[in-house]
Amino acid sequence: MEASDGEGRGDTEMMQQETAPVPALSKKTKQPKECFLIKPKETSEDATKTRKRRKKKITDVLAKSEPKPGTPEDLQKLMKDYFSSNRSVIELEELNLPDSCFLKANDLTHSLSSYLKEICPKWVKLRKNHSEKKSVLMLIICGSAVRALELIRSMTAFRGDSKVMKLFAKHIKVQEQVKLLEKRVVHLGVGTPGRIKELIKQGGLNLNPLKFLVFDWNWRDQKLRRMMDIPEIRKEVFELLEMGVFSLCKSESLKLGLF
Repeated sequence: MEASDGEGRGDTEMMQQETAPVPALSKKTKQPKECFLIKPKETSEDATKTRKRRKKKITDVLAKSEPKPGTPEDLQKLMKDYFSSNRSVIELEELNLPDSCFLKANDLTHSLSSYLKEICPKWVKLRKNHSEKKSVLMLIICGSAVRALELIRSMTAFRGDSKVMKLFAKHIKVQEQVKLLEKRVVHLGVGTPGRIKELIKQGGLNLNPLKFLVFDWNWRDQKLRRMMDIPEIRKEVFELLEMGVFSLCKSESLKLGLF
């Protein structure tokens, strides 16, 4: 009996020795889990940072904001911001355009045809009296060739029998446009500021007979950018304005519209 009791005690001790390390192992297996829990905190912080960065993008900001129609004040402010780096205070004041040179801006309820009819109700008579080549009565400036084609299609109700010319660089050489302007009487020109600027430089387009200059101001592309939100387009627009547009506006022979 004693022997059996000894054997029993021995067996019990052996079992305790074998089972004793088990809790320690279970504690060790829990430790990696504690380290693993730190990672979600890092990812949530990173997500917060990316969300903050995204808020600065124009697409995120504009997608949540109500569209506001452009105003003459918007154009005046952009001009001051653009020219302030290389102009004196007096020169900047000279860039201010008189209120009288601005036509009523589009309040976002107009189609292009209805807007042009409103700002130029006597268009039919005006175009009939226009016979000067290498010039147009109305220029519509936009940000791309694709947009120019859209505008030409959308102004059918307004233009009637008017001669319209595409004034952009895509698939059309500047020399070809110069020749066409020399041969034909054109009433309406629709295009990009870069190509219009080039035509003026080469003597293919004379701005003096120009009566209306309309900016495709409020339209936004797939990235929700207006034409004046794009630095390259904005630069070309202001360079174009310096090529005689400012003086024509101040003499009140040219009117500006924001569509």
